[in-house]
Amino acid sequence: MGSAHAQDPHYSQFFSSPLTLNPAFTGKFSGTYRLAGNYRNQWPSINNAFTTSTFSADVHFMQDHIPNNDTWGVGLAGYSDNSSNGAVKFNYASLSTAYHKGLDEDGYQQFGAGFQVTYANMLINTAELKFEDQLTSSGFTGVTSEAFNGATLASNYIDVNAGILYNGSTSDRNNFYFGISMYHINRPKQQFTGAQYVLNPRTTFHGGGYFPLGPSTTLHLSALQMIQGGASETMAGGAIQLMATPDAVKPTSLYFGSWVRFSDAVIPYLGLEFDDFRIGLTYDYNTSALKTASQNKGGIEVSLIYVRRPSTDRPVNCPKF
Repeated sequence: MGSAHAQDPHYSQFFSSPLTLNPAFTGKFSGTYRLAGNYRNQWPSINNAFTTSTFSADVHFMQDHIPNNDTWGVGLAGYSDNSSNGAVKFNYASLSTAYHKGLDEDGYQQFGAGFQVTYANMLINTAELKFEDQLTSSGFTGVTSEAFNGATLASNYIDVNAGILYNGSTSDRNNFYFGISMYHINRPKQQFTGAQYVLNPRTTFHGGGYFPLGPSTTLHLSALQMIQGGASETMAGGAIQLMATPDAVKPTSLYFGSWVRFSDAVIPYLGLEFDDFRIGLTYDYNTSALKTASQNKGGIEVSLIYVRRPSTDRPVNCPKF
């Protein structure tokens, strides 16, 4: 093979993985701290072709030493992307910070900027790789396996990411936001066996918002445009929130809706929110030319977000989807 092309791992529920979408989301939530977890299994019928998982935690920092309408956040994120049934493993650890400056007295409108540094570790267990020329009458043997001799290839690099975010509200029941992020600003070099590959920057334009449709119904919308090298991705969609207990301080809600990854997949979404938790479930239904091979099967994805929200605090509207 003379060349190969790839793009960063990413989620259909991009809105539920804030620190991998935009470093400026660090600390942008209503509460004292936030925990987020994500898991994606792409094409599970092809023996764990791609499995991706993320865990992140962010908190507000020095809130008593900055203006009341400002927010300063710091966060940590761990990111694992495995392919070829675990033979190829990319692991990432990130530290991020963002400052959100209030544009009005109550802090309902803020402009924020975030910065993130990531350590990336790459491993290839060649003993677990199988190639066409290895398949013989006596099993998987042959020249490719002998060339690697079961060695584990390893490499690492430092990555720099940044982003900006505007967030606003006109009432206590609506919110809108727009952000731009760029990952791999320093264009780190990846290498295993001497040849180097320069990682292309990934730029993402994203936005969304929510507004009420009735006393117990809210419409959430969001979209993104992601560009990296010669690859691009466009997603848009939304979900309806039905509140079972609209008068409660922390209402229990059911979400249902769908997003579309244009020229690729339709992505139904189902979510449940109770107390300080929100659980989301999606499934990519493949609609592109790949559907002949995939049989319309895409990736299943699960997200869980926990935001500690003391009932005594004044809620501040923040991006949700």
